[in-house]
Amino acid sequence: MTRLYSWAQSMSLAALTLCAATPVLAQEAVKEPAALQRAPEIATGYTEKQGVAAQHYMVAAANPLATEAGYRMLKAGGSAIDAAIATQMVLTLVEPQSSGIGGGAFLMLYDGKKVHSYDGRETAPQAATERLFLDKDGKPMSRAEGIVGGRSTGAPGVVRMLALVHAKHGKLPWATLFEPAIELADRGFAVSPRLNALLRYDQKRLPRDPVAAAYFYGKDGEPHPVGYLLKNPELAKTLREIARGGADAFYTGRIARDIAAKVANHPTNPGLLTVRDIADYRPKKRDPVCADYRKWKVCGAPPPSSGGIAIAQMLGILENTAIAAHPPVAGNLDAEAIHLFSEAGRLAYADRNRYVADTDFVPLPGKGIASMLDKGYLAQRAALIGAQSMGSAQAGTPQGMQVAWGTDTALDRPSTSHLVAVDKYGNGLSMTTSVEDAFGSRQMVAGFMLNNQLTDFSFDAADDNGPIANRVQPGKRPRSAMSPTLVLERKANGEPGKLVLATGSPGGSSIINYVMKVLVGTLDWNLDVQQAISLPNFGSRNGPTELEAGRVGADVIARLKAKGHDVREFEQNSGLQGIGRVRRDGRELWFGGADPRREGIVRGD
Repeated sequence: MTRLYSWAQSMSLAALTLCAATPVLAQEAVKEPAALQRAPEIATGYTEKQGVAAQHYMVAAANPLATEAGYRMLKAGGSAIDAAIATQMVLTLVEPQSSGIGGGAFLMLYDGKKVHSYDGRETAPQAATERLFLDKDGKPMSRAEGIVGGRSTGAPGVVRMLALVHAKHGKLPWATLFEPAIELADRGFAVSPRLNALLRYDQKRLPRDPVAAAYFYGKDGEPHPVGYLLKNPELAKTLREIARGGADAFYTGRIARDIAAKVANHPTNPGLLTVRDIADYRPKKRDPVCADYRKWKVCGAPPPSSGGIAIAQMLGILENTAIAAHPPVAGNLDAEAIHLFSEAGRLAYADRNRYVADTDFVPLPGKGIASMLDKGYLAQRAALIGAQSMGSAQAGTPQGMQVAWGTDTALDRPSTSHLVAVDKYGNGLSMTTSVEDAFGSRQMVAGFMLNNQLTDFSFDAADDNGPIANRVQPGKRPRSAMSPTLVLERKANGEPGKLVLATGSPGGSSIINYVMKVLVGTLDWNLDVQQAISLPNFGSRNGPTELEAGRVGADVIARLKAKGHDVREFEQNSGLQGIGRVRRDGRELWFGGADPRREGIVRGD
């Protein structure tokens, strides 16, 4: 077993230095964001970042300690999935507001020959019904009522999903991958500016759970300050059990009993998740959603993720436009590019909200994914884009459609994390991981936060158009916007060639636009991945045209308004990571980027 004893202590000290140097003022970190971004993970600053080049392997994640854990696995001869597991376990500790073993994930992996898609999305309890989020009068409860407590917690999926992928693609022993997180949990890590800001912002809800209050806050009720050495012996105990006993230690033993008890015993909002629901959870290997775009093949996650389909639709629509002719100049976006991008988004989000859900329960229109990505259908959708904004698009009618669904009312929350990794064996992966809202359901057990992913279901079960595809059903997986994405060269025979880009982001339903920005930036505008990540965020979710506050010029905004766009500026809290293939000085290298809006870094050799 590989031992990493001295690493955790040195990295805690490094994090203290990093925290002291990060230019995020406390008063800026806790500003109330705009209404469109209210409540979940707030923006905590913007720090310009430089991309990193490496020849053999690379990992990028949302926290330096997590990135370092993945990097150590790669350096020790590990594979991309080894790096991802070590990274996720540390994220559980240092970024509990975003992801962890109490949540779920989608993972895309390229093994040098083929793209694989893994679904670690949470499932609804068997006792759940369409009335789960309706009040006694049959009306949808408020988001806050639904989120906080046991009602919103689904069976966690990330641990079993990672175990499934590791069994096929891992190189290092399972137990070795937990050592960095266990050491950090035992010895302590420095509270980062972002974690401190999120704790302060959630000061009215998170401390209602006495376990979370005792861990995250001092006796005076104030969040632990930046640089505070925070230890988590309960998580260390949990991770040791999983390291020794495998995923079953999480799903069939003490940990599962603790989760079920926590959910059932919430004082005001108990949930339905049982020990049996947890033990019965199984991840799924699904066929990826792959679409040709110009000279590339772009692959994403299938339902219950909506990201793969929506991104493929946006690409197919934009392929019929001149967006490539409108690149940014010195990082400044062109009004026509924003117009085309936003209109494509309106069309894709309209289809997403009407049709996409867990296809184990609800069929897609016509011939399924093939109908929704049909080139002729997308060309028809693209023809709806004119010189003026359409404002709000209607869902299309894919060929062969014989179903009618209502429009979803779910509101994906932007509290998630993303990581990417490539290894020296030819593997590359992109993984988006989440507990859904900031600190999930605000319930802490066994050292980690429980998810509130069930609030990603539509609270309404039907509307005038029929039953809503993403309604609550027992054992069903809620729709997600998570969009882990891989881009490959397309061979002359149409088959995928070598991996050229791995990317993804947190951000709730905005994830689709964030990832699309990187794809257009790299594939159409020839930017490197860091430049594309650092571009201002922009787009539409079939409502207003949303621009990142303070980063788009007044002249561009005026031109958009002249085209009929209802422009809204607010902080768009993406957390993009990306690794792309570049050619430098005659050599082919990996080049990685991390989002300047979060604390992530890239490491590689």
